Amino acid sequence: MRIVTRPDFDGIVCAVLLYRAQNIDTDIYWVEPNEIQMGKTNILEGDIIANLPYSPNCSLWFDHHISNKPDKSFKGAFEIAPSAAGVIYKHYKEKGMLDNRYDELVFNTDIIDSADLNQDQVRYPENYPYIVLSMTIRNQDYKDQPYWNKLVDLLADTNINHVLEDPEVKSRCNEVIKENAAYKKHLIEQTKVIHNISITDFRSLDTVPDGNRFLTYSLFPESRASVKIRFDGPEQKHVLISIGHNIFNKKCHINTGNLLARFGGGGHAGAGGCTLNARTADKKIEQILEILYQNKKEL
Repeated sequence: MRIVTRPDFDGIVCAVLLYRAQNIDTDIYWVEPNEIQMGKTNILEGDIIANLPYSPNCSLWFDHHISNKPDKSFKGAFEIAPSAAGVIYKHYKEKGMLDNRYDELVFNTDIIDSADLNQDQVRYPENYPYIVLSMTIRNQDYKDQPYWNKLVDLLADTNINHVLEDPEVKSRCNEVIKENAAYKKHLIEQTKVIHNISITDFRSLDTVPDGNRFLTYSLFPESRASVKIRFDGPEQKHVLISIGHNIFNKKCHINTGNLLARFGGGGHAGAGGCTLNARTADKKIEQILEILYQNKKEL
């Protein structure tokens, strides 16, 4: 039995809860959503998938993304909810397999994954322990797998303040704070706002900058939604698209998950992503942007 989840804060907390509820002792299988959608993963009978699209080979599945809403029976739990961790927590608490120990952790996971943040949390994440910790989680060719596993272990047994005192965690948090300052400059230089949509295209840069994904909403408050475009690796064979509703300007009517599902991706109503073939990406980006510009409510 393995936990199969994605390397973001929600995925890490999903792993914490599943380890506790199921007493699993095998390594976590970390994958990205597009890898399941493209059939690149080796899902086995007995696997528990969390915070990812469904695979018929798994034995249990937990998710909360609207684009992954099931149309067939399965074992596990699905709910349109702030986080997949919250779905898992509710499921196992109702079964008496988890108690209230992780209330604070799941509460903060809900806030982070649903982007239910205020201006101060966006501008000064270093003042909010769970938020700055979540920003240390990133996927660069799976080089950080030991760190993700370490966070699972730490969050399972350690108070958040003690987690932040771990030397590696502390160093990564300090690095995030520095990166956020530089990221602001990159956003301003590489972003244009068209029809109240902020479009950040990092394809001209040799290295894609990392930083606070919510910062764009403070920098471009007139935008209804943000679109981030970058290459998936130095080979430049694929283009990654990320879309998010402005969390401070609630005027975007497009269901992002449903929109990107039409292009092979998915996500929530307010945020999502997809992977495009670089040869045909520009045409599809134009189609995506046109839908965002029109901003029509779904019937």
